[in-house]
Amino acid sequence: MRAYLRAGLVLSTALGCATMALGQSSSPFSGWFGGDSKSESPVDLTVRVNGGDDEALEKSIRNTSLVSSALTEGRVTGQDILAAARGDYARILGTLYDQGYYSALINITLDGVEAATIAPLDAPDAVKHVVVTVEPGAVFRFSRAEITPVADPKDISRDYARGEPAGTGTIKTAALDGVKGWRKRGHAKADVGGQKIVADHNRNSVDSQIALAPGPVVTFGKLNISGYDRMDPRRLRKIAGFPEGEVFDPEDIETIRKRLRRTGVFSAITLEEAEQLGPGDTMDVDLMVVEQKTRRIGAGFEISSTDGAQISAYWLHRNLLGGGESLSIDAEMSDIGSDVSGRDEEVTIRLERPATLSPDTSAYLETKLAREREEDYDSDSASIALGFQYTPSDELTVDIAVQYQYSRVIDPDETREFNVLALPIAATWDKRDDPTDARRGFYLDGEATPFMGFRDTDSGARLTGEGRVYHSFGEDDRVTLAGRAILGTILGSEIENTPRDYLFWSGGGGSVRGQAYESLGVEEITGSSGTIETGGMSLANASVELRFRVREKIGLAAFVDAGEVWTDGSWSGDSYWHAGAGAGVRYDTPVGPLRFDVAAPLGNGDSDDGVQVYLGLGQAF
Repeated sequence: MRAYLRAGLVLSTALGCATMALGQSSSPFSGWFGGDSKSESPVDLTVRVNGGDDEALEKSIRNTSLVSSALTEGRVTGQDILAAARGDYARILGTLYDQGYYSALINITLDGVEAATIAPLDAPDAVKHVVVTVEPGAVFRFSRAEITPVADPKDISRDYARGEPAGTGTIKTAALDGVKGWRKRGHAKADVGGQKIVADHNRNSVDSQIALAPGPVVTFGKLNISGYDRMDPRRLRKIAGFPEGEVFDPEDIETIRKRLRRTGVFSAITLEEAEQLGPGDTMDVDLMVVEQKTRRIGAGFEISSTDGAQISAYWLHRNLLGGGESLSIDAEMSDIGSDVSGRDEEVTIRLERPATLSPDTSAYLETKLAREREEDYDSDSASIALGFQYTPSDELTVDIAVQYQYSRVIDPDETREFNVLALPIAATWDKRDDPTDARRGFYLDGEATPFMGFRDTDSGARLTGEGRVYHSFGEDDRVTLAGRAILGTILGSEIENTPRDYLFWSGGGGSVRGQAYESLGVEEITGSSGTIETGGMSLANASVELRFRVREKIGLAAFVDAGEVWTDGSWSGDSYWHAGAGAGVRYDTPVGPLRFDVAAPLGNGDSDDGVQVYLGLGQAF
């Protein structure tokens, strides 16, 4: 007995559905799908498409097939395969409708028997071969594609037009876009008011008419909040920045959600528009939140064969005073067991309060204690800063602060003290698709820090900038080309009268791999026993990395890094450069890729340390 499934068209409130008949076909086009299921699974799955856009349809069927999903997940019993195959008739039919095929024939066989003819309780013990055969028929095209009224014709996709393929997906998208267009202009209750869709099987055409109901212009009413526990509701409203009395804009709803999420206080945030409008066409919004646990801890690490180990840890207390405040303590130890310097230590304590000057502006108080043991000198420093961070979007952050810093530097034969009052101003624009493992986008960061020195410390300005760019290509974007450039300079001060932690070094895992950490500086400051090596007054770093994903969780990388340091500001004076190159392995984890790199020095520079090995969490940049 043979069984067939044929698609016709019946009007419905969902813009069209199908009637079914039975049929069979053969085709010269076939393809295996289900990833590695063919080699790993006892079930073979073949798909065949006759006519139409064979490759595009085959891919769409592969992506939507329940049988394919079952094989990928290892569900290969006869009962599993039968249930998936019976469900695939409707799934595949929906896919064909989305692309404008309304006269399709679908045939699914399990070891040669049509799946639709097998009763659910008569499933075979095992299935070896599943064959999906599809005859899509002709593509139906719009004889009319009308949608009225629209706020702006540009809101509607050009695919919804006479002569274009009349897929149900295109019709639904046009209706949704029309509604969104009205909502963006303040009509919060815009909806589809009616529709008339008729398919002509003789002409392979679809007559589509959609009527929109914009409704009135709506203004925001009240924000009704619930679910909070420790959070002060007054502060919750201030953080949300609800635009009561203003004309409705769906972007405002999303902005509120982002502001609340940035505080880190809540594990769940739900915003719902009231179903009924209030007096004067006002609309209330219901906000429900769920608070997270107040405390969090974390740690990180990186290991280099010559620079030693670097470990970091943090402790965070959310919603410290009930107003969304956060208190964090970050500690870091680096150069542990380094061959070129002593151990460095740093502790940062930061208290941050959201929505201080505006819903998008946070205030913070930060103090930092640092101890550095370099090859030629030791440094102890302390700083305190009061600042404001403005975050108008998830991608852009602007930071400004007033900072006082004191440091004491012990050279082999001299102790110096530096005192500065600084005004650091920074901006970050992050358009990466994934901050821990970017494949597309870019990252820009710049900082200008004018500083005023006291006593023997000069005044001037420290300028830095960093840019990163990522581009992926190849099948499934398996190959990623990443680049990074860093520039820095100090203007207006002399090197010997500039705080040592303002100066620039090159070398190590964060700049030039293959060269020892901070191995490239300058010898410009003269002491009683000779010159002292310090960081330079200007810096340029460049890195290029090629990443290739071998498997879903395993990747390879090859890279080249270079750096140059100058004795004077504005990238002038004597300069010194070095470079390094190497390769590495990446393994994806839930918190970012685990990175293992091996690099060697290239050309000029300090190459006495030979090959360097790096182990860390996250991409190098």
